[in-house]
Amino acid sequence: MPICRGCDNEVDRLVSVKVDGKAKKLCEDCADRAREEAEVAEQSESVVQGMMGFKGRR
Repeated sequence: MPICRGCDNEVDRLVSVKVDGKAKKLCEDCADRAREEAEVAEQSESVVQGMMGFKGRR
């Protein structure tokens, strides 16, 4: 059985997710959490850039 690298539990199958530009194989629960964290980080970065008046590309 494969082992999730996020929670170290044995799972039926792993899902490949890109986190910080790197592909990781995680269980579905950890993959969902990683996606949510990435979305929150992107939104908060956008808000901070808006407050600072940043108009360039990332």
